[in-house]
Amino acid sequence: MPKVTQQYRDAQREHILAAARRCFLRDGFHATSMQDLFAEAGLSSGAVYGYFASKDEMIMAIAEENAREVLAAMHAAAARPAGRPAGDALADALEIILARDARDGLGGMALLVWAEALRSPGLAAQFRDLFARLRADLAAVVRDHQHGGSLPGGVSAEAVATVLLSVVPGCILQLALVGPDAVSDAPRAVRALWP
Repeated sequence: MPKVTQQYRDAQREHILAAARRCFLRDGFHATSMQDLFAEAGLSSGAVYGYFASKDEMIMAIAEENAREVLAAMHAAAARPAGRPAGDALADALEIILARDARDGLGGMALLVWAEALRSPGLAAQFRDLFARLRADLAAVVRDHQHGGSLPGGVSAEAVATVLLSVVPGCILQLALVGPDAVSDAPRAVRALWP
């Protein structure tokens, strides 16, 4: 039997997740059966179960994937030298969110995943971890700007990061419920608010 490459496995996994996203956005998590997922992916049950043991695993994988690019942007912003405007880190994350929504419906999927986190302790724990990492990265950027004098001190960098980070879910909510036109200028506004 020929050996399967990691590249092939990664492509199959992404193919399955793309099919799952389409099903979940169309029918929601609870109305989507595993049979629906097999049909949407055009794969046998064995092929899908070779990658994901359950629908919950797919939901968690989608949640992680949705957050990965945003987290990477925040890490990149934290690594940049002080003197870069504080709003740039947040604006970069918002631009990624807008692009991902246009590509694969990130806004609607995020709302579905957030709702699912209310009933799934595992998913809720994953979100707590994600937000802790995002807050820490953004706090590092804020702290640099506080030391440089471009942002006021007197309040912890973590508290400022929490407020700035609250912008992201608010934009995602509007993106999902109102549409991309409602938040298309948000990155520019964030850069203007936190220069």
